[in-house]
Amino acid sequence: MLKTQLHQSPPASPTLIPLSKPPSQANGGIAILPVQAEPALQKSPGNARVGLASSTIEKIASPSTIEKSLSIKAVVTVKHSAGGFFSELGISGGLDTITDLMGKTLLLELVSAELDPKTGQEKGTIKGYAHKKGHNEEDVMYRCKFEVGEEFGEVGAIFVENEHHKEMYLKDIVLDGFAGGPLNITCNSWVHSKYDDPKKRVFFTNKCYLPAETPSGLKRLREEELAILRGNGQGERKSYERIYDYDVYNDLGNPDSSADKKRPVLGGKELPYPRRCRTGRPRSETDQQSESRSGSIYVPRDEQFSAIKELTFLAKAVYSVAHALVPSLETAIVDSDLGFPFFNAIDDLFNEGVNLPTLKKQGFLKDFFPRLVKTITDTSEDVLRFETPETMIRDRFFWFSDEEFARQTLAGINPYAIQLVTEWPLMSELDPKIYGPPESAITTDIIEREIKGFMTVNEAIQQKKLFMLDYHDLFLPYVNKVRQLKGTTLYGSRTLFFLTPDETLKPLAIELTRPPTDDGKPQWKQVFIPSCHSTSMWLWRLAKAHVLAHDSGHHQLVSHWLRTHCATEPYIIATNRQLSEMHPIYKLLHPHFRYTMEINALARGNLINGDGIIETTFSPGKYSMELSAVAYDKQWQFDLQGLPNDLISRGLAVKDPTAPHGLKLAIEDYPFANDGLLLWDTIKAWVTNYVNHYYPDPSRIAWDRELQSWWTEIRTVGHGDKKDSPGWPDLKTPCDLIHIITTMVWVASGHHAAVNFGQYTYGGYFPNRPTIARTKMPVEDPTEGELKMFWDKPEVTLLTCFPSQIQATKVMAVLDVLSNHSPDEEYLGQDPEPAWKEEPVINAAFERFHGRLKELEGVMDARNTDQRFKNRNGAGIVPYELLKPFSEPGVTGRGVPYSISI
Repeated sequence: MLKTQLHQSPPASPTLIPLSKPPSQANGGIAILPVQAEPALQKSPGNARVGLASSTIEKIASPSTIEKSLSIKAVVTVKHSAGGFFSELGISGGLDTITDLMGKTLLLELVSAELDPKTGQEKGTIKGYAHKKGHNEEDVMYRCKFEVGEEFGEVGAIFVENEHHKEMYLKDIVLDGFAGGPLNITCNSWVHSKYDDPKKRVFFTNKCYLPAETPSGLKRLREEELAILRGNGQGERKSYERIYDYDVYNDLGNPDSSADKKRPVLGGKELPYPRRCRTGRPRSETDQQSESRSGSIYVPRDEQFSAIKELTFLAKAVYSVAHALVPSLETAIVDSDLGFPFFNAIDDLFNEGVNLPTLKKQGFLKDFFPRLVKTITDTSEDVLRFETPETMIRDRFFWFSDEEFARQTLAGINPYAIQLVTEWPLMSELDPKIYGPPESAITTDIIEREIKGFMTVNEAIQQKKLFMLDYHDLFLPYVNKVRQLKGTTLYGSRTLFFLTPDETLKPLAIELTRPPTDDGKPQWKQVFIPSCHSTSMWLWRLAKAHVLAHDSGHHQLVSHWLRTHCATEPYIIATNRQLSEMHPIYKLLHPHFRYTMEINALARGNLINGDGIIETTFSPGKYSMELSAVAYDKQWQFDLQGLPNDLISRGLAVKDPTAPHGLKLAIEDYPFANDGLLLWDTIKAWVTNYVNHYYPDPSRIAWDRELQSWWTEIRTVGHGDKKDSPGWPDLKTPCDLIHIITTMVWVASGHHAAVNFGQYTYGGYFPNRPTIARTKMPVEDPTEGELKMFWDKPEVTLLTCFPSQIQATKVMAVLDVLSNHSPDEEYLGQDPEPAWKEEPVINAAFERFHGRLKELEGVMDARNTDQRFKNRNGAGIVPYELLKPFSEPGVTGRGVPYSISI
């Protein structure tokens, strides 16, 4: 006879529970055996409030047989969350307290991994209520006892029903008492209240199974759980749901607010784009193509990081920049067009700060921005005072140097833009009837004069000495549109560099181009070169400011948002829709996808939305996101997202089996590439070991229907606008899978770290990386007043071109938050997933992975002290540490998290 203590209301007559239910029922159709109630022991007096008693229910396996049984103890760990669902305030809190006293907090059901060999049917579950047994600062523990008969077999899963009125975050369940030792079931999931949804949650054990290897008793549950996660594509999503589905980016604008806040739909034939998570919010009243921005943005419940206190803090900081700090700044800085009158006024942001207005509840800003908001003791006023970036601490004039301008293309926060010049003369591919003559104004004479006869242009190209930042064809179609906006301007630009014998880059020339205008002006373009003469020198500085604004826009909209955050979201959706949590590839990818959908939703709501922080502080303005869609259409393809192929595509490397990493770099001292390839190879070795363990036979790849559906959905739905484009590898062999997974892991870890965590270091002093150029060059169709100002006060002309005070402080505050590591950041290879630890081969491979990452830190430290490497070493130069795997909390300029979590 099987016995398990169930905490119920007073004894009842014997009850028969149906042997089967329709799939839509709470237990998913698993047969439940008859139960018999019997008196229970009273709870200990210390836990009772009103003398409530619990009861015990006896489960009968068969009326005529008695079998041997094991006494199994289950300990359920529930995690406290920020804001706490354990608050006893309100009616639901009181009801939940009573539920706890009755010992009916969680209903658990053990599920056998195998079918009944006699009937071929699923075995009955073993049920029991878990009751609260204790708690600490982080967790609350619940306990339950089961009597498990030997015929029940191996436990393959467990059903959980939350009897509370509020959701709770289940950390794990440990079943102790089996001959083989404790059975761990890692949950790390929100469990909704049964009052919100009667469907019970199912959690599988940590063991991995390919679809064809799924134990017979779990096959139906595996399929049904995936069906739940896919949803039916109908209705508005509810906050407690875990449904993953696709939609276009039609929620960036707010046409119901005003007509000028309407934004085009990103996704489809006109503006191809990756897909985001569907929320099902109603359509806008004034534009049926747009989704309304009413209410919060749905994210599947387990994609939110509100259970983790420190990450919640960081998320709220991102939100508070837009909804608290920026409004405070706008109140303090009344004139939105006001620039900085002197460079000393910029320095004052770090010394004296900006006085914030006295507002109710203003003090909470100090809680979210302890690095930024300080209280003046003698006046009790709050000031926004920025921390001095590391670059300024080392050399306050670093931003002025042409050498530093060039060095940052290799070791700054946008190392994805520099490319080799392979053809001469430079030519545009845009339609000359619309955009004017395609020939570049950068001539052979200009280049050969700037390299001072060291070699000819043809020799420089043959020897791979000419490199370029090319923002000409991407930006030029938007120049006239952007110039119709207030307070900004735009050019198409090209910047050429020469590779010197010491492996540093020397800037040679900047070309700025304006296409023919709607009012009949012809194409305008001019080349600017470094010079010692005052006029040419100031024009060069102004041209650099424009190029840096272009590079900042490209960095934020393409290298950062599009290629990491945006491109990864479809991978996350497909993984949850097509790969069971039991699938080994799901378990491999899961840590690399944590919290990305949540941070993307925050970005859609506060950063990249219409009239949001990006649009109001970057040169393309309201066309910013549209421009990123054009970049996706023209430039993005999957096989170029891996680092080796990216370097090859930009001409920065060629395949060479005799060289380290199998690549010969065009610039040997390329810090991003040097460190990135070390990290890429380390990731690939770990992924190779993992994949080969689960797919020793290549035929397993083709037979894995979940895996094939996953890859098909990524290509044809998540990135469906590019499904017919080149660059999608086949998925037929383990090698194919290793390449695909390594690419995804690299994008979420190394790529994102390289372009994100140095943002405050290099952009915190904004003259180094202005996000917007507000005025055109003074030599482009100049007015008399513009020329006089330039001749008399060129410094004022440059300061007027720079971002305004409100724009600069907005961006600096955002970059400070985005560059932060939370105290509980999860770094690549730092801690293994529970499932990895339980498989000896995988655990050993992970230990090697972790050890190699530790070794990389030493290699990178040695490189940063090696004086041969001038792009990462020298007086006043910040060492290149963006790809060092680990970091302490805060703005450190190093550390590679598993995932895109900020």
